[in-house]
Amino acid sequence: MKKVLLRLKNVKKRYGTKEALKGVTLDIYQGEILGLLGVNGAGKTTLSSIIATSHPATEGDIEYEGTSIYKDIISYRFQLGFCPQKPNLNPSLTLEQNLRLSGSYYQLSKEQIDQRLNELVEQFELAPYLHQKATVLSGGYKQRFMIARSLMHNPKLLLLDEPTVALDPHIRRQLWETIKNLKKLGVTVILTTHYLDEAEALSDRVCVLDQGQIKLIETPDKLKADFNMNNLEDVFIALMQQNIVENK
Repeated sequence: MKKVLLRLKNVKKRYGTKEALKGVTLDIYQGEILGLLGVNGAGKTTLSSIIATSHPATEGDIEYEGTSIYKDIISYRFQLGFCPQKPNLNPSLTLEQNLRLSGSYYQLSKEQIDQRLNELVEQFELAPYLHQKATVLSGGYKQRFMIARSLMHNPKLLLLDEPTVALDPHIRRQLWETIKNLKKLGVTVILTTHYLDEAEALSDRVCVLDQGQIKLIETPDKLKADFNMNNLEDVFIALMQQNIVENK
């Protein structure tokens, strides 16, 4: 039986009179990659920011391993990694210094930082750039480094917000392998993406949000079979067309 790592219970978010999330209930399993999909304004960014504790929910609760994250939000953050869409590396520091800063932020000892640094440098092939500043990195390497930094404290849950946006296709594919390897290491990944081929290739399940609500949650293969489509992109387009008809 799959273990629930994160449980969202009727999560709502309002901004004034605008209801960005209308009651999201969702179980996220340990060790899975969950693709979070939806058109612009569907609620993906809002939901991700609430899971990342950047913003509080207006209503509802989130449980991590059976306990509300709001009872001890600091402890929860120590189990959480977040890789934002736009790189936010300190340009005045080398890549090694950026990694060490992240480790100290999570209160790792010098010995723990040294060990984790060596592991990540090998895992993400960062050695050639370790003593240089972020400005020298290509887009692909910068994103790879961002993911490495988000894993410095060895979190159990990782949020990836559009990790391959604006990257060349071959670089995107390289990062796909990086993300797949995270699952092999037991990291649970929530992946927000606009690329349907990416969601299909990486996700164990996809969660489609529409106007602040969950439209459906299913495996890519099951969705393709149900809709009699060859790929997830065609399924998504069919869903959006279905919405247009329903909302007329």
